[in-house]
Amino acid sequence: MEFPIILIIMIIIFVLAGIKVVNQYERGVILTLGRFTGIREPGLRIVVPIFQKIIRVDIRSTPIDVPKQEIITKDNVTVNVDAVVYLRVIGADKAVLETTNYVYATSQFAQAALRDVAGNVDLDDLLAKRDEISQQIKEIVDSETDKWGIDVENVKIQNIELPQDMKRAMAKQAEAERERRAVIIAAEGEKSAAQAVADAAAMLSKIPGGINIRTLQTLEKISVEPSQKTLVVLPSELTNLKDILKG
Repeated sequence: MEFPIILIIMIIIFVLAGIKVVNQYERGVILTLGRFTGIREPGLRIVVPIFQKIIRVDIRSTPIDVPKQEIITKDNVTVNVDAVVYLRVIGADKAVLETTNYVYATSQFAQAALRDVAGNVDLDDLLAKRDEISQQIKEIVDSETDKWGIDVENVKIQNIELPQDMKRAMAKQAEAERERRAVIIAAEGEKSAAQAVADAAAMLSKIPGGINIRTLQTLEKISVEPSQKTLVVLPSELTNLKDILKG
């Protein structure tokens, strides 16, 4: 009687060992006696213990950090650049069969692509055209990882660290540019003010007595100030006295 009970227990354990659950965000790669025999979709799945093995592969979008890389740009400036790569498994069988670690392999290839692309541009382009450079890296990495069943969804350059002397030089350049703009704005303001004064003077000269009225308004403003002043106001006709005597 004991032998049948042990046998039944062993059969139950054997059956339970073959029950596997594949989550919604996973795909199960089945190896039968070491050979690929299919992919299991999410849900409760049965495999044959000992003879079959299931390898679960996460198919969610996965971000991986590209470590900081020391890069010499096209104009011979040494910078440190890091990035992040977003990948998704679209072929679970290839991800298992074509590489030992698809995350590590993608990261290594992204590092090489980052060095190659960033090393072929000037520093100004590297700072100003991050999106374009990121897109170039994405295309290079994506084309290479297709054979691993990996889709590279996006690549983003995160930090660009400059040498201290380069930072100081750029700060001085930015300060000089701000000063230049301030001088230009002040000069344009003076030019506009001078033009406005000239236009007003031309307008007043066309109006009989316009200049005299403006002069009186100016004297009125000066007279209310607390300082002591002595003003001598001459008739405007005296300014033409020399012409009158000649006539």
